[in-house]
Amino acid sequence: MKSKKLILFGDSAFADIAYEYFTHDSEYEVVAFTVSEAYLNKKKHFDLPVVPFEKVENYYPPGDHDMFIALVYNNLNRIRTSFYTSAKAKGYTMANYISSRAFVWSNVEIGDNVFIFEDNTVQPFVKIGSNVILWSGNHLGHHSNIEDHCFISSHVVISGFCNIGTFCFLGVNATINNNITIGKDCLLGSGSLVVKDISDGTITKGQKSEISSVSTYNKFKI
Repeated sequence: MKSKKLILFGDSAFADIAYEYFTHDSEYEVVAFTVSEAYLNKKKHFDLPVVPFEKVENYYPPGDHDMFIALVYNNLNRIRTSFYTSAKAKGYTMANYISSRAFVWSNVEIGDNVFIFEDNTVQPFVKIGSNVILWSGNHLGHHSNIEDHCFISSHVVISGFCNIGTFCFLGVNATINNNITIGKDCLLGSGSLVVKDISDGTITKGQKSEISSVSTYNKFKI
């Protein structure tokens, strides 16, 4: 039996995924979608109403409905943050989703508008700020801190006692060693290995694989 009603902001792929997870693995009943009026090009999504965000409170009052901003990392998370801030200003409580297939230790501190996919491991004493997305399969080591408005993609390893600044994006398979501070507004490319502190606004590029001069045909005689 669902105990809470939810509005999802967005009608793209992440909103589709959020609808599935909230519907089948949470206490929330999704009752509607909302998008900016300029992008309102259909009246139904999953056979549910799609209403303009500018007037959403007239259709679904914040006292009776929570909201989740189902946007990804565009503009280094700024667009998601803008609508997160606007929804809170309208009076909405921002929903969290934590997969029943994630491991999140009991003393982990979590903000709002947080989405934690399956197969994440979040160890003791971790702090996760608000408006943070943890896609599938990440490791967050003990005593680490993820500040607000971050997006952690898949199979990222954040070791113990790390701090990830606001508005960061961590690409697939990025690895951060113990006791590392990542400044705000950083973008870590896929496969990046971070072994020392990096300052605000840094972009790191993952290590590129070299192509061997020997082919598989020669090596394995096939």
